[in-house]
Order: sequence, then C-alpha cells, then structure tokens
Amino acid sequence: MHQPPGFADPTRPDHVCRLRRSLYGLKQAPRAWFQRFATFIISCGFQGSVCDPSLFIYRSGQDTAYLLLYVDDIILTASTDVLLTRFIDMMKREFCMTDLGSLHHFLGITATRSSFGLFLSQSLYTKDIISRASMTACNPVDTPVDTNSKLSTTSGPALKDATLYRSLAGELQYLTFTRPDISYAVQQVCLFMHDPREPHMQALRRILRYLQRTINHGLFVSVSTIYGIHAYSDADWEGCPDSRRSTYGFCIFLGDNLVSWSSKRQETVSRSSAEAEYRGVANAVAETTWIRNLLLELHIPL
Repeated sequence: MHQPPGFADPTRPDHVCRLRRSLYGLKQAPRAWFQRFATFIISCGFQGSVCDPSLFIYRSGQDTAYLLLYVDDIILTASTDVLLTRFIDMMKREFCMTDLGSLHHFLGITATRSSFGLFLSQSLYTKDIISRASMTACNPVDTPVDTNSKLSTTSGPALKDATLYRSLAGELQYLTFTRPDISYAVQQVCLFMHDPREPHMQALRRILRYLQRTINHGLFVSVSTIYGIHAYSDADWEGCPDSRRSTYGFCIFLGDNLVSWSSKRQETVSRSSAEAEYRGVANAVAETTWIRNLLLELHIPL
C-alpha cells in the first residue's frame, strides 16, 4: 500500500488513506457507468441494440461501425479505417482510454487473425485451470465424458472440501465460450455444485485430462458467405437418474461458422421422447429467432 501521488505525507510516510467510499462497491455504479457511456456513444450517432444491450450500431450511408462493450473493455470495428480512427479519437477525448490496436486479446480469449479467418482460443486460460487442479502431468484422454455412466446426486462419498470443485466447474463454464466440445460434460458436473461427491470430481478431472490433450483447440471463424442459418438439436429422454428430466443440446451455424451452442437440463419432466425432442427444438428455434433479429439490427437480413 502506498499513499497516492500528490497526497503523500512526508511526515507520516507509513500511513495510508482511509477509504470512505468505493465506486466499485456501490450497487448502482455499473448502471451509472453504462448510462454515462451509452449517452455519449449515442450522441456520436450510434444506436443501442435491442437484442443485445452491450452492442451499439452506427450506420450512415455506406459507413458502418459496431461497438461491443463489456464494463470498460471495448471492441470497435468499422467499415473503413478513417471511420474507425474518428470514433477512437472521439472516445479518447471523452474518456481516459488506451487503444490496443487490432483485436488480439479480449476477456481472456486470444484472437489470431489470418487470411482465412479468425481463430479464437483460450489455451492460456486452459493451462491455468489445469495448473490450479495440480494436473499438469496427468494422462490425457480422447473424450471429455464417459458415455456409459450417468452421474447421480447420491453416488459416492461427499467431498470434504468442495471449494476446489466449485471453482474449477465455474472456470470450465467460461471455457465453453470457445470450446463447444465440452459443453455437455461441463453442464453435467455443474449440476452438483451444491453437494459434489467423489464421482463428480472424477468426472471433472476427466474433462481436464481431455483438455490436456486438446489444449490448443479453439473456435475458428472462417471467411464465408452468409447464406442462411442452420440449427441442429437433440435431446435424451429421462436422462437424469434423480429427477428423470431430459437434457437437450443445440448448435447453430451462420453460414459455415458455429455461432451459438448450448447444453441444458430441461425444466420439466417429458412424458415421451417426442416431447423431450420437441422441447429441445423449441429452445433451438428461440435462439435462432434471436440471432435472426440481431442480424436484422446489423443490417444483414436473411
């Protein structure tokens, strides 16, 4: 701890300032900051998205720009370099900010650009998760989950300390942003956060062993023609041995690129496999409709 520059007391160099109020601790601080930023960016000609409140869209003639905001991290892209520079200069005059150049790292996701497209990866984040679990020297496996067994809330002895389990499961949830191949496996281990047991921990470790083999995998967004949305859905029937609820999953492609995916347990018990499949399709259609409306706001009608 150090006294802030300009307020240092030379007679009491070991003293620190008493904090009267923290802006980050106020409940209304996030809303006030977002309102402050949104008011400014809208005055610059942007419009707030209805489908995604963190997205702002600018369109004037042939000029187009998209701005994505997460707290104080911003991604800005524009149709021309002149337009991009203009908006960056406007924000610099309004806020104390730093231009980090072309997109290469955002919220723990590494973006690698090539002539073929954009590769999104969380390999460094994956290494940190494996290291926190003390499994850097583990034996890798080819699949993230054992397909021959179903986890139950009452199977096996309870863990003495569930802190590590809950921490790792939460970190794996964030990893699914670029790793759709582990979505189902992570969804399964997250069902037991309230009372994790030894078999659940073994299932979580299996995911980490799979990540050890596929640590450099990620999501590739290729340059392709957007000719439509294609959605695929599936569901089991009474897959949960405790509640008899079904698990559904879907993945949605925009052109050749995977843009949305999910794996969740259904909220109610389905009385037939057809009903379970229908609920899965309904969720996929809802997500597809949202993507279509978002594309309309981006002036990309399908």
